[in-house]
Amino acid sequence: MLRLRRAEPDMRIEMMPLIDVIFLILTFFVYAMVLMVRVDMLPVPLESYGSGEAADPDPAIAVTLRLDGSVFVGQDQTGPEGMLEAITAAQADAPDTVVYLVLEAGDGTTDRGPLLTTVWDRLHRAGIDIKLVGAATEDTSAAPTP
Repeated sequence: MLRLRRAEPDMRIEMMPLIDVIFLILTFFVYAMVLMVRVDMLPVPLESYGSGEAADPDPAIAVTLRLDGSVFVGQDQTGPEGMLEAITAAQADAPDTVVYLVLEAGDGTTDRGPLLTTVWDRLHRAGIDIKLVGAATEDTSAAPTP
């Protein structure tokens, strides 16, 4: 009985699949770094104001009044009661933190007028300087001159 011996194939490492995997991982990390954006404000459509100036790039925290009447400080829903504690905690880390008051544009389910005056009054009595945030308008003729 005659046995045929087959030659063992030479082992080799294919480089093309390895390069494909490396580029896939590189692409993933590049997109992950691009999408890593820290956002401290809620994405809301802004009211338009005729007066004002561009915001300075100081450390800032936003107090957002949503259409449903909820109050957010940064990304945390605090309500009017927990608002001052969250702001003072943020200002303890950075004393020059600017507080912006943001009103979500649109027709809401609640009347935000009393809520706005309550929030404004609490912040004013605490001695916190408040700045309003809004979208720029094209017509600035109605803006008072300083």
